[in-house]
Amino acid sequence: MFANTDNEEVKMLSREPNVIYVGRKPPMNYVLGIITSFSGSNTKEVTLKARGQAITTAVDAVEITRHRFMKDLSIGKITIGTEEMPPREGESRTMNVSTIEITLTKETNPNEEAKAMQEAQAAKEKVASSSSSSSSQV
Repeated sequence: MFANTDNEEVKMLSREPNVIYVGRKPPMNYVLGIITSFSGSNTKEVTLKARGQAITTAVDAVEITRHRFMKDLSIGKITIGTEEMPPREGESRTMNVSTIEITLTKETNPNEEAKAMQEAQAAKEKVASSSSSSSSQV
């Protein structure tokens, strides 16, 4: 399914559904992960999480996905923050690392939504008419 098995590791690390952790891999690996997450089921949103230098990779992956592959995606929410990292061995100070969470949402086409509603209504009416005709035969 993935071009690189490392992508599976990225998705497996996420215990949360539809969350992609961005690291050192090229942006196209994460683009593939985004597209796969949305195509898997009726997923309405996917969140990318990154920190430090991986923030630029996350932004690149989102923009590539939105402009080249899935034009119906929009950015639902962007959360930025800072994490305090414990000191490394031999260091005495903690380090601050920037973080970002980008939530992508899939826009539904109003025409498709209306068509789906009409089909659901027609199916509901068909079930109702068939159940009323079968009850009159009893």
